[in-house]
Amino acid sequence: MKTHYSKFRFARPWPLLAALLAGCAPTANVPVATSPPAAAAAAPAPPDYRAQADAFLASYTADYVRLYTQSSEAEWTSNTHIVPGDTTNAGRTARANERMAAFAGSSANIQKIRELLAQKDQLTPLQTKQLETALYNAANSPQTVADLVKRRIKAEAAQTEKLYGFDYKYAGKRVTTNDIDGLLRTETNPRKRQQLWEASKEIGPTLKPGLLNLRDLRNQTVQALGYPDFFSYQASDYGLTREEMMTLVRQLNTELRPLYRELHTYARYELAKKYHAQQVPDYLPASWLPNRWGQDWGSLVTVKGINLDAALAKKGPAWPVKQAERFYQSLGFPALPASFYEKSSLYPLPAGASYKKNNHASAWHMDLGQDVRSLMSVEPNTEWYETTHHELGHIYYYLTYTNPDVPPLLRQGANRAYHEALGSMMGLAAQQKPFLVGLGLIDAQTKTDQTQQLLKEALQYVPFIPFASGVMSEWENAFYAENLPADQLNAKWWALCKQYQGMVPPTARGENYLDPATKTHINDDPAQYYDYALSYIILFQLHDHIARNILHQDPHATNYYGSQEVGQFLQGIMRPGSSRDWRTVLKEKTGEDLSARAMVAYFEPLMGYLKAQNKGRKYTM
Repeated sequence: MKTHYSKFRFARPWPLLAALLAGCAPTANVPVATSPPAAAAAAPAPPDYRAQADAFLASYTADYVRLYTQSSEAEWTSNTHIVPGDTTNAGRTARANERMAAFAGSSANIQKIRELLAQKDQLTPLQTKQLETALYNAANSPQTVADLVKRRIKAEAAQTEKLYGFDYKYAGKRVTTNDIDGLLRTETNPRKRQQLWEASKEIGPTLKPGLLNLRDLRNQTVQALGYPDFFSYQASDYGLTREEMMTLVRQLNTELRPLYRELHTYARYELAKKYHAQQVPDYLPASWLPNRWGQDWGSLVTVKGINLDAALAKKGPAWPVKQAERFYQSLGFPALPASFYEKSSLYPLPAGASYKKNNHASAWHMDLGQDVRSLMSVEPNTEWYETTHHELGHIYYYLTYTNPDVPPLLRQGANRAYHEALGSMMGLAAQQKPFLVGLGLIDAQTKTDQTQQLLKEALQYVPFIPFASGVMSEWENAFYAENLPADQLNAKWWALCKQYQGMVPPTARGENYLDPATKTHINDDPAQYYDYALSYIILFQLHDHIARNILHQDPHATNYYGSQEVGQFLQGIMRPGSSRDWRTVLKEKTGEDLSARAMVAYFEPLMGYLKAQNKGRKYTM
């Protein structure tokens, strides 16, 4: 593969020729003017490193955006038009990603970036930030190991094809993951629930060889630029070492453990009653929970008076997307570009379609400019209502930091968790009662049990922390950094599920399975799932600030709709992209450092209720 990069030219000041020519030897009887002593050579003008950085970044950015766009387009097609057995898209995507990798990781670019960063005291902070970002990107595909990078790209494309081209089957029929998720929320027969849960895990063995291969390729790729392992590389994007990141996520688990312990005990007893179990199990069978990974238990509680599924079913699948856009517009954000609706893939494929698509919701910044898209499979139900608000949060974040003050290389969130935090926060806000009343989704006179509403929210948000910062982060840390043996992958997963979630499989799950690989992120968004845990912490910090200091409302009953001041607050966070340090942004906007304080405080009113319900019950965590 020919390396694809620009030949950069830099403005270099020429040294002045300062030496004076010596006079000729004097001729006899000819008076000669006495020449002054030769002046010392004038010192050469110092290099203008800022000018060099500007020239490099201008050229680099032009090529980066062009190749990034080509890669995005190829990835988009690979995710939205999957034909089993057809490798055309995978090949096209691999070639586009190879070109991107060859440029971003080119030896010439790495050398020049390092030369400039060695003079960072003479550069502007914005220049330094861009160069550091470029060097971080280079570590993902250094061309000093070009063949390794090429093999990794090919392996990732193949893994994506397997991941999203898989045929799930239940009761002898082909089903989608949407179908499985819906049935896990509603099915009451324990035997059928177990069959559904097992059907959701059937893809694991198919993905195992590819994932083991990708572990080696990902580790070896970043090791070429000095990172110990791929997990350490991902954590460094936060300015943290691997050990510091693990200390942080473990701290979050510790802070939320008392609340999770109460919820876990409550759920064990309530579900045992629901499924007519003869004994209350010490640990939750995974098939009892309404989510394939036990990360969200919100549907275990139905709040009387609030039946969003029934209200939304009458609206049709297009309504949640358009309503989410109206919400953001009410805060002062612009209408979405027309191309968003023209180019996005927002709804499930029609029955009988000859191809598949990625079933995991995502938002895409195709060209680091105005081409923004979303990949979803929206249906008119509560889950997709929340998801549309979340995904449009990403979209509006993209559009807000796409401005002349933020170079394309820094068009990212303040850190990766900020993107998720802002989207999830809007999903939370869109489900609070005053907001729903304002939309006419529930009647203003409807009596609701605030304790049950808070319990539902706790079951939705709190179990996610031990899953994301516990199970996922610990497993990927062991997988990449500690070289978890191939014959212990599933055992490690279930040991962590028991430790952090208090959850066990319904039947023995040996190493012939690979249950962690059924989580899409393990394959195509690896070693950074703690992003989501951190995002929940940031979510509650921002929401607490908005409720108390901007809206002056109870954090449990807010209505953001139509508040231009809330919009201005959010845009103030979004606008700089990653051009400012994420810690500074958080402290400046909320007045506090990263902490679970706000999340714990939000659910504190629930603790008395849970302890009363759990009185006399056996705690196992």
